Amino acid sequence: MLHEFLTSNREELIGRCKAMAARRFEAPGRREAIDHGAPLFLQQVADTLRNEQSASARQVARPLSAPAPTLIGRAAALHGTELLRLGFTIDQVVHEYGDVCQAVTGLAVEQKVQISTEEFRTLNRCIDNAIADAVVSFGRARQTVINQQAETLHQRLIAFSDEQNRLIDIARNAYAAIQSGHVGLTGATGNLLIHTLDELHFLADWTLPEIRLASATTTVDPSRS
Repeated sequence: MLHEFLTSNREELIGRCKAMAARRFEAPGRREAIDHGAPLFLQQVADTLRNEQSASARQVARPLSAPAPTLIGRAAALHGTELLRLGFTIDQVVHEYGDVCQAVTGLAVEQKVQISTEEFRTLNRCIDNAIADAVVSFGRARQTVINQQAETLHQRLIAFSDEQNRLIDIARNAYAAIQSGHVGLTGATGNLLIHTLDELHFLADWTLPEIRLASATTTVDPSRS
């Protein structure tokens, strides 16, 4: 069973995630974030698999189990905010969970361990939810910082540009996660992509007219540019 494989090979899988992350991160000190993310996520995936396999046939038939969208989602959201504090990029948030999938499937092939279709579907669903929640949390935390600085017209213009870039980054990375094959188009990450595109449309429809109106009555001090 996959949950037994994850538990018995926990240290090896964590080591592989750290190695993959170290090849991407420039500053070695930033590897502390992997110690917070991968080990907890692996444990939560194992718990989710164990709970699903011990459930009744009617419960197993449900599309989502409680641990995936709640415990995993909350931990991923906190992790996304923590990665922003440590100076990571949104791309590194997505890759971290992709590392877990790659480590699990790679070691399973090496040990000739069979992963059932249902187990693989659960693993992908957990990764999908974790990526979506981490990306949203990362973006919200970044936007909070931006909002605190948007006090003048000039700053509002900068905030608009940053918000636009934030949404574009989320859309690009959600698409990249789907394109990588780790998650599907119809899952949480696919819904995140659609929601982000809607936010981009809303941003242009509502924010730009407000900025134009403010610019008609406000003069930006060139010395503060």
